[in-house]
Amino acid sequence: MEFDGPFTMTIGGQAVAGTATFDVVNPATEAVIAAAPDATRAQLDEAVASARAAFPGWAATPIEERRALIDRLGDAVMAQLDGFARLLTAEQGKPHGDAQNEIGGAALWLKGAATLDLPVTVNEDSGDRYSETRHVPIGVVGAIAPWNFPMVLAMFKVGPALLAGNTMVLKPSPFTPLTTLKFGELAATILPPGVLNVVSGGDALGPWLTEHPDIDKVSFTGSTATGRRVMQSASATLKRVTLELGGNDPAIVLPDVDVAAVAEKLFWAAFANNGQVCIATKRMYVHEDIYDALKEALVAYAATVKVGDGSEQGTRLGPINNRPQYERVLDLIRDAKERGYTFLTGGDTSETPGYFVPVTIIDNPPEDSRIVQEEQFGPVLPLLKFRDVEDALARANASDYGLGASVWGSDEDAAFAVAERIASGTVWVNETQHLTPLAAFGGIKQSGVGVEGGLEGLLEYTNVKTLVRRRQAAGE
Repeated sequence: MEFDGPFTMTIGGQAVAGTATFDVVNPATEAVIAAAPDATRAQLDEAVASARAAFPGWAATPIEERRALIDRLGDAVMAQLDGFARLLTAEQGKPHGDAQNEIGGAALWLKGAATLDLPVTVNEDSGDRYSETRHVPIGVVGAIAPWNFPMVLAMFKVGPALLAGNTMVLKPSPFTPLTTLKFGELAATILPPGVLNVVSGGDALGPWLTEHPDIDKVSFTGSTATGRRVMQSASATLKRVTLELGGNDPAIVLPDVDVAAVAEKLFWAAFANNGQVCIATKRMYVHEDIYDALKEALVAYAATVKVGDGSEQGTRLGPINNRPQYERVLDLIRDAKERGYTFLTGGDTSETPGYFVPVTIIDNPPEDSRIVQEEQFGPVLPLLKFRDVEDALARANASDYGLGASVWGSDEDAAFAVAERIASGTVWVNETQHLTPLAAFGGIKQSGVGVEGGLEGLLEYTNVKTLVRRRQAAGE
């Protein structure tokens, strides 16, 4: 399989070029690396019609056959891991090792989702009647994937949606379309035509998709602001929605932690993928007894982490993926400087090409500061001091978001008791960002609607159907 182009959409199992294209930029160099198809509304209509035509046959395909094809698709992605990873580094910016991990995770997510099953519940089996509840496919799913993990977060949707018997139109971010377009090309060699269509385009394509009358469900991963617009657009036809949105994830570090043992883990909890992770630690509450020791350990470790082009050996953190997000992170740094907050490290940028922001740690800014209240989605972390666990919990929970959180402490039972009181969809103890296709993941409050992963995530792609049979021998 060739990964250097041409880049085409996949509609009805066929490669389709765009009548127009848009540039894809390498965020480490700001150089244009490829032209991606810019779908017209007519091409989106064609993709939706193809998915609609394929739906009856795919829904009628026994689940074991669907399962086998999805598992085979996971193997095919894994077989092309290096090609996908190099392309991902070029368009997303992440270091090659991280890109390999993402592609491997995408393959494993497909294979993991393929192990799930749809339950049938028998409600009544009596002399009068038989009643059972099934979970049946919804129809055509419109899936919108983000730019921070374009492949693995797309597979969060592809695996369970197809296993449940739906067909799909998948739209990648215009900042990172290339790996997904190539995935569509690969999927066309395995899946029946029309089951999975991949279309790319600019800002107009997302609204066209979410408002399309022949799409039955929208699954979106991205910002809360965009999620609100998706929900509003979907409301016109009462589309089902799954929205995995932003987070302002707190970590609470208790006074009994071994600072030397957890400093590196806490660093990557915040800075993995350059902080461009919805479940990255965005606010770190550290007990006053260990605050100074931990901040020194984090700063010392940060000095060992190379920031640079993800294609260069030794790079641990790449650039911000795109200019709008780069400008937003710089604006938060400017605000912190103007307000006189103390920077423990970072805070300065160079004039060299690339959307690079150094690892930046801010020393105990006010709770109402922008850097604490807003999701930075970049390599900027506020360290926040607390004395009392009740105070830390109150501050951690005082957010419109509720996606992920973590608690760190040597006494695991005590840390778990704190975790139980954090208002988030997922809370980890002594680790973070561990996700599996076998467990539900989703946000509360303004972090989302619905879940992905696990049986619960699979059921998001189904309608509930109850069948009732009145027995003839019931005395009628």
